Amino acid sequence: MQGELLALVLLHPEREYSITELAGDVGVTPTAVLREVDRLTGGGILTDRRVGRSRLVKARTDTPLYRPLSDLMAVSFGPMPLLTDVLAGLEGVQRAYIYGSWAARYNGEPGPPPADVDVLVVGDPDADALFDLAEEASRRLGREVNVHRASVEAWEARTGDPFLISVRERPLVQLNLDQETP
Repeated sequence: MQGELLALVLLHPEREYSITELAGDVGVTPTAVLREVDRLTGGGILTDRRVGRSRLVKARTDTPLYRPLSDLMAVSFGPMPLLTDVLAGLEGVQRAYIYGSWAARYNGEPGPPPADVDVLVVGDPDADALFDLAEEASRRLGREVNVHRASVEAWEARTGDPFLISVRERPLVQLNLDQETP
């Protein structure tokens, strides 16, 4: 619960969350979230404010702790482990890459937090199954996941499709679909 709570808040630094929202998103009681929020605000990781009877919480991005903690949460609970897990089990997926702004930030390019996660799946998985996985990943990550498919032949051909050319020219993060999941 602690990891999921930290991941939710730290990986969405632009958002404020109510205690009730956090409890619903993480799937625990508001009391459990309140205890953890008290610890995290006391430790300087989160900041909070009151609006009427609501307590709003968000990440403190102005401390030296923010960047390493958010990197740890991204690696542990973010798009890479989640997408690796869901795509590794889908028949027809040969390779998968995260591209776009999320891959750029992951590779150290400065900029605002990504609003979405763009994924290129190489292979011939069922389109409906891929759509369902994208919807589930969007829900779990709290940000839109856009999945595009390309055949192995199209991906390996170095000419042609303007979309694939533009994807290749920008940062890519390959998902390790062969890794064993615990």
